[in-house]
Amino acid sequence: MSTGIRWYKLDVDGRTPVLTDEPSIDNRTVAKTKIGDVVISTVFLGLDHRMGGGGPPIVFETMVFGGKLDQSQGRYSTWDDAVDGHAHWVRLVKDSI
Repeated sequence: MSTGIRWYKLDVDGRTPVLTDEPSIDNRTVAKTKIGDVVISTVFLGLDHRMGGGGPPIVFETMVFGGKLDQSQGRYSTWDDAVDGHAHWVRLVKDSI
């Protein structure tokens, strides 16, 4: 099992992570929502945050900035999971207000 850093870029469809030899500068915003002073941001990271563990790469992340859930996060392997995760965090933030 490799423990090296694994970089990804989004394929031509703009949603599918594919392994690459170098960091992608084409990081993409999946979704961004502002509720009052709270921002929920979901992005493509480009770096596999599984860090050598087994399973699919974890290359998307949702973070909450501000409010009661400040710095809360979720990480995902697919674009669709990231979209669903973003919606989940938006609901949680709304419920926390």
